[in-house]
Amino acid sequence: MFEISGMSGDEIVYINGKFCKAKEAAISPFDRGFVLGDGIYEVAPVVNSKICDRADFWERFERSAAQIELKIPYSREKYEEILYELIAQGGVSEGAFYTQITRGAAMRDFDYVRGIEPSVFAFVYHTQIFDNPLAKEGIEIVSLPEIRWHRRDIKSISLLAQCILKHEAHRAGAYECFLIEDGLVTECSSSSAFIIKDDVLITRPLSNDILPGIRRKVILGLAEQAGLSVQQRAFGMSEVYEADEAFISAATLMVLPIVKADGRAIGGGAVGKYVPRLREMYAARLRAEARGKAQTF
Repeated sequence: MFEISGMSGDEIVYINGKFCKAKEAAISPFDRGFVLGDGIYEVAPVVNSKICDRADFWERFERSAAQIELKIPYSREKYEEILYELIAQGGVSEGAFYTQITRGAAMRDFDYVRGIEPSVFAFVYHTQIFDNPLAKEGIEIVSLPEIRWHRRDIKSISLLAQCILKHEAHRAGAYECFLIEDGLVTECSSSSAFIIKDDVLITRPLSNDILPGIRRKVILGLAEQAGLSVQQRAFGMSEVYEADEAFISAATLMVLPIVKADGRAIGGGAVGKYVPRLREMYAARLRAEARGKAQTF
């Protein structure tokens, strides 16, 4: 039995072939995820008890696994059965799921170990996706040095650097941070970074330097309909300070406006016109997907 901060422990989770209470879940102490951080994870929103951004979730999940030569042990159909059973048992109408796969249990070895069974863990949780007060108030960010590894395109479970950065941002009184490498913004500790200037949406292009954000992909697809042109290029904090609007995106945040960066007001310190528009469009897309029929493979 385990005590888990922030949880009752009675929540149902899935681990390696069985559903159980969180306080009763167990893995081998030699699991490579536990010992070495050798694994990947994903998070996706749940709306009306339906998995949303589903196709993009699978694309990125499978890509991350392939990048570290890790086999997903279940078919898509089987994996979704597990996730939907968790959603049903947890009674989650609006929230998200988290799932991770590690290489499995073996004697500690830095090289990939072959011939072992991967470990699979998943849980679901309630969170307010649509009625987030920060969407109206806006958030504050600070700029911090980029300290993460150079394969940020892989959604790795090794997140110590992100924890350090998030802690530093909170200690500075900010909600999130823009990370700076060679004088330019990469992304945030746990979200994607955007600015808007003169009706142009600007965000860094895809590379190993950033995670291929699912929300990022969706937002770029909605930009023209919102009245924005798009530039995928790097930008520095000087452009952030002079931006008309700035915002972040993440799985359960959708889109959140930035009203202050490093203590400087963005767009006069008020939420602008485009960020709420993008948020509304993305919310409508999620709701439409949740109402639709389940896709087939």
